Amino acid sequence: MEPPSGPASRRHVPWNRLLLAVSLLTFWTPPTTAQPTIETMPPLAAEGSDVLLLAHNVAKNPLGYSWYRGERIDNSQLIVSYRVATNLTTKGPTHSGREALYPNGTLLIQSVTQKDTGSYMLLVTKDDLQTERQTGQIHVHLVLPTPVITSNNSKPWEHKDTVVLTCGPETQNTSYMWWISNQSLPKSTRLELSEDKRTLTVVTVTRKEKGPYVCETRNLVSISRSDPFTLDVLYPVAQPSLQVSNTTVTEHEGPVVLTCLTDETGVSIRWLFKGQSLLLADRMTLSSDSSTLTIDPVSREDAGAYQCEVSNRGNSSRSGPLRLRVTWRENAQALGVGAITGIVIGVLLVLTLLAVLGCFIFLHRGNWPPASTSGGGPSGSSVSQASLPDARPPAPIYQELLHPDTDVYCNISHKADAGP
Repeated sequence: MEPPSGPASRRHVPWNRLLLAVSLLTFWTPPTTAQPTIETMPPLAAEGSDVLLLAHNVAKNPLGYSWYRGERIDNSQLIVSYRVATNLTTKGPTHSGREALYPNGTLLIQSVTQKDTGSYMLLVTKDDLQTERQTGQIHVHLVLPTPVITSNNSKPWEHKDTVVLTCGPETQNTSYMWWISNQSLPKSTRLELSEDKRTLTVVTVTRKEKGPYVCETRNLVSISRSDPFTLDVLYPVAQPSLQVSNTTVTEHEGPVVLTCLTDETGVSIRWLFKGQSLLLADRMTLSSDSSTLTIDPVSREDAGAYQCEVSNRGNSSRSGPLRLRVTWRENAQALGVGAITGIVIGVLLVLTLLAVLGCFIFLHRGNWPPASTSGGGPSGSSVSQASLPDARPPAPIYQELLHPDTDVYCNISHKADAGP
């Protein structure tokens, strides 16, 4: 029986024949010519940077190179050309002064701008006068400026106003992100982002949403963040209270410490004395947050009513008055000494007058003339005052005190001895 013919016989072709056939096919396959390619470095260029259009697989010993803007050969779009034989470079109509062509066909563009974005074509002229061409692309992106957050309401009231925050400026091919208190935005029904995420709406703002907010812009070549932005949320300020270390103090003693107590944050504190802004004396010091007033030492001028006032940009509130009493012990002692001195002087004057009066009576008692008698003498005659030589009326005692040289006479009448 004969072996089957046709396709059946091919099933048993020896492997060595197959390998030989493959080898022959490989040997006779004409070699492929490598085509020139253009590589852009960097692939994504930032505005102001330098870009290289690298020429790869260029034919050996070419006659020259030419670079064009666009994707077709147009002498009006020629940038620069180079002839190898003469080492001559010729600038074309679109040469900006920033382009340089290297002998290997690579084109350098310095300080690219967004206008440089587009296609560039390399034309290689070979030694057989045949040409090869290849196109490359440049993508220039703007270096994003520092964004700025703006608000539609600079003084929103808590639980009342809605605030819209906008991240600007608006640029193409830019994505936007938001951060609050250094964290990504939480999920909240009161925080709404626009479709492009460039605006953030805070519905019925509260102090919890005051921020700070930061917006971030991104493109393919740069990232930039804004400065922190804090919402100035206004709200009613609760009334503060005053606390004092001592309500009554002696002058020149101290210290006296007055403290303004408040639960509010982000408020300013002002002190008042007798209803007016307190003018700080050298004896007074305020803490760094103005919540504590220290007086040391205390003067009588410090006596009076004190208040503190807390305020934000929306409103303010004052504490009730607290009265400080100042006593001055030294002055009380001075008044006591004066009174005692006056009393002592008065007593001494009285004693002096009494002593002078006693001395006067004692010294002049023996010089007083005898009293006249009626029929008491040997002759039965009486001596009258008028008969006395140099008789003068008696002077009051105060005159004697004022004029010690004055003679004072006293006439004593003994009516009991006179006859009927």
